[in-house]
Amino acid sequence: MTSLPLAILHEQPGDEAAIDRLQERAFGPGRYARSAYRLREGAPALRELSFVARVGAMLVGSNRMTPILIGRTPALLLGPLVVDPAFRSRGIGGALIAASVTAAEQAGHRLVLLVGDEPYYGRLGFSRAPEGRIELPGPVDPARLLWRPLVAEAEADVAGEVRPAV
Repeated sequence: MTSLPLAILHEQPGDEAAIDRLQERAFGPGRYARSAYRLREGAPALRELSFVARVGAMLVGSNRMTPILIGRTPALLLGPLVVDPAFRSRGIGGALIAASVTAAEQAGHRLVLLVGDEPYYGRLGFSRAPEGRIELPGPVDPARLLWRPLVAEAEADVAGEVRPAV
């Protein structure tokens, strides 16, 4: 973990502009073309599962959870996870994910999906979804499609198209 005076807090409506600026700096304007971003369009993140990281008054990280359906199965889409480049490699991303996953477990959710790097997210309990079982709206490298069951066997029969749960 980090030795910074770090606070992990639920995202608040007033955090929106700072999160947008942070995502712009970290991912650039091309982020909107990505499949995971397209799933989030028009589907608000669940604030009770979404967290920000602050060092003092400065917002330095954010993670959101958005409700989705995989076929007919309810799940959550993790992300975007973003940490200010000046604060990376200090455990902030892991702390944000841990807060979101713990809150999701406590709220009774069963499965979390994300598009990301297996070496990073694998350390946090995510594994590669079986190729061909999940279909996203747009191209995704199957090696980057990861999930984490929050209860035993939650992923056993999950298959199909991913879409917003709105």
